[in-house]
Amino acid sequence: MSYFIYILECVDKSFYVGCTNDFEKRLKQHNDSKWGAHYTKIRRPTTLKYSEEFKTLTEARRREKEIKGWRREKKLNLIK
Repeated sequence: MSYFIYILECVDKSFYVGCTNDFEKRLKQHNDSKWGAHYTKIRRPTTLKYSEEFKTLTEARRREKEIKGWRREKKLNLIK
């Protein structure tokens, strides 16, 4: 099983950083479902800007936490 971290850009130009083991399902939830994160539900639509794949949940969660701690400028540099 693979785990993914991802960065979504919301309609208000803010970023959402998340982690999942079912990438396609989770992206659909963010835009179309009541099961999406509250943050993205009120800022739809979202656009995928970046993703990384990991072998373990621990690695993915560590990277998610790292990126969430970054300022916007550093996230933009990663996306580019």
